[in-house]
Amino acid sequence: MNSKNGSVIKNRLTRFIRKKRCTLLAVGPVSVNCVDAAVELSNELDFPLMLIASRRQVDSAKHGGGYVNNWTTSEFSGYVKSKDKTGQVYLARDHGGPWQNTIESEGNYSLKKAMESAKESYRVDIDAGFTFLHIDPSIDIHDTPSTDQILERVFELYEFCAEYASARKSEIIYEVGTEEQSGGINTNEALQYLIDKINQFCKKKSYDLPMFVVVQTGTRVMETRNTGSLERSIMENNEKSEIRNRIPELVEICGSSGMYIKAHNADYLSEDAIKLHTELGIQAANVAPEFAVSETKALLHLLENYSMNHLAEQFLELSYQSKKWKKWMLRDSQADDRDRAIISGHYVYSTKEFRDIKAEAEKVIEKKGIILDQYLKDEIKKQMMRYIRGFNLAL
Repeated sequence: MNSKNGSVIKNRLTRFIRKKRCTLLAVGPVSVNCVDAAVELSNELDFPLMLIASRRQVDSAKHGGGYVNNWTTSEFSGYVKSKDKTGQVYLARDHGGPWQNTIESEGNYSLKKAMESAKESYRVDIDAGFTFLHIDPSIDIHDTPSTDQILERVFELYEFCAEYASARKSEIIYEVGTEEQSGGINTNEALQYLIDKINQFCKKKSYDLPMFVVVQTGTRVMETRNTGSLERSIMENNEKSEIRNRIPELVEICGSSGMYIKAHNADYLSEDAIKLHTELGIQAANVAPEFAVSETKALLHLLENYSMNHLAEQFLELSYQSKKWKKWMLRDSQADDRDRAIISGHYVYSTKEFRDIKAEAEKVIEKKGIILDQYLKDEIKKQMMRYIRGFNLAL
């Protein structure tokens, strides 16, 4: 079967990247305000943008929806499409794959059951009009699989999605990854091996190649900073660092087969590190936690500056008790409880407790002539503009 899924959109985005010499921005939909901010900026400034929903953020009704506004996949899709006036905001599944949903991990699913569950999630993505699917079976709660074992899972999921999308006549663009971000950089040999295997699989099945390959580009988010080697090379003002010399080589390895590099964990980078993405030829990058934290900090600023400290304390306690900050902490962390609560604030936005806090705050803020969600959205936009300008997406 010959699949041409995604060719129209892929060609459109490829022309845009080449014309602008830019890096595409992929935004994690960490809150409703974040989604609105991203869509509005894309529409106002006329550039394509991806909204990359992890399965914990948004998933099918069968999988329990997600922590972002309690949206199911179809609800999220419907909301974004109702807001996007120019058709340049693309829905994307980030980290699709087995055990990427808490139901699968907490339920101790077997590999077979987790893979079937992931396929069901992808099926709903395709039905809901997602354009990009990230195939990521890098997590295994039972074992440490080899690269070849991970690739077997990649190709099983890829085939399922390609066949289902073809039957639905849906345009799908793929992103493939086989490991979590470490803050370092891929070896040329490891990336070439991955590219060769992808080429062999797609040629055998007559599938389109993925547009993006997730590559280790020296980025890693911990707490509220980027601890990867890319930012360190900027801080050290080391223009001859290994990472700056080798990323163009990785770009060339992917490009020689018609694929692009996608960086993950590009949050909290300096202006220089952001600009370096376009200079080095990285074609797309994910940003999410930075936008979430900016919203939480903006909310706390209002609460604490308009005599609502009791609400601020309630919010901080609610967030801290969620323990969602745990996965972001450095081993030798110096963060206090407030820092931890700020990191995980967005995870509790959809709880009844938070909604009550927010409703009470809105009554006070409105009397000051401030519309709470507009204020929060504007603060998120300030952070997004760092990447929009640095990635050369708009003036």
